[in-house]
Amino acid sequence: MTVFKNCFLLLLLSTLTLSISAQVLQPNTKPNPKVNYERLKRIDAVINEFVQQNKIIGAVTLLVKDGQVVQHQAYGIDDVETKKPMPKDGIFRIASQTKALTTVGIMMLMEDGKLLLNDPVSKYIPEFAKPVVLATFNEKDSSYTTVPAKREITIKDLLTHTSGLGYAGIGSPTMQAIYAKNRITGGVGEMTNEIDATMKRLAKLPLEVQPGEKWNYSLSTDVLGHVIEIISGMDLETFFQKRICVPLGMKDTYFNLPAEKHARLTAIYTPDSTGRLKKWANGLGIPADFPNIKKSYFSGGGGLVSTAYDYAIFLQMLLNKGTYNGITLLSPRSVELMTSNQVGALFGSGAFGLGFRIVTPAMSDELSNVGSFAWGGAFSTTYWVDPKAQLIGLFMTQQFPGTPAISELQGKFKVAVYQSLR
Repeated sequence: MTVFKNCFLLLLLSTLTLSISAQVLQPNTKPNPKVNYERLKRIDAVINEFVQQNKIIGAVTLLVKDGQVVQHQAYGIDDVETKKPMPKDGIFRIASQTKALTTVGIMMLMEDGKLLLNDPVSKYIPEFAKPVVLATFNEKDSSYTTVPAKREITIKDLLTHTSGLGYAGIGSPTMQAIYAKNRITGGVGEMTNEIDATMKRLAKLPLEVQPGEKWNYSLSTDVLGHVIEIISGMDLETFFQKRICVPLGMKDTYFNLPAEKHARLTAIYTPDSTGRLKKWANGLGIPADFPNIKKSYFSGGGGLVSTAYDYAIFLQMLLNKGTYNGITLLSPRSVELMTSNQVGALFGSGAFGLGFRIVTPAMSDELSNVGSFAWGGAFSTTYWVDPKAQLIGLFMTQQFPGTPAISELQGKFKVAVYQSLR
């Protein structure tokens, strides 16, 4: 009898594991017993208040619990000029949420036997051999001196933002000056440079810090995107479509948005000197409609557009440990590597894996459970995945730069989500 019970329990456990790993997004056609739908309505109240106070123009939210879409709602308007309501299928510039797809692409190539995490980047881009690190910098003419790096940058350094690289446009003033002088941009909306030549120029510039010694948000993922291109023989747009988007059924995720979908690209806003939100036509030298403009420079760190639903499919694949709708992109172990701490104490009280911020016990004021992983984008989109709660949350709006009001709303959205769970 004991043997029979043990066998039954093992069979039940394996069935439960299979059902979790096979989860595909299901519509909200019947109540999820773990969600209090009356309390879930508080999300509407919170976001509508910010819309009414003109702290945001519009937004889309999506909440997935146990593989079921339990909330997917649009708020406010998309365009202040036409008064067009915000559509649930609005296409958003997701900026650094692109990084997660690039990370998955690198891990897929690792599983293909094409690379190892400890490979030096110079194996794929030879110009990264013999790197140097910034020693002194002259603000007057952007000249500098360097010292040799203690070691080369590895693929893992790029994945964990411990490569020592800086970030054009949003990094330190010193690195911004050096990069600007050498025509290195943040990659988003890049229309003139060619990525291979740009990465080779970047490789010859000094690192901001020694590889492996500091977490430094950087152009690392743009380099990884080009490594994918070199190894796969495809440009990053083609690789994403063939290896990730089409297999998963992601129909609205692109670098170059097809003409028939241009009208669904949401408007983007920026605060003026009084704090009033106005349409953003061109900022940081980037045209607001850059997704609609044909380009061949694909920023692995920030160039994609997507919808809340499309990105939820991608996140459900990660929550399923690499599988979605019968398609396996990654093994469970690779996803575990991506979503476990890979930088020791370099990320402060939290943790950072391969492409994601990860919740740790030290983050005592964090609502999502330990082991949850998250990131966001510069145009005010954000997401998190909570494996313990089998929960995905997405908040999409379009504003640059972000404001304290955006951060407040993102926080209140998360509170409204968790208070609705039974």
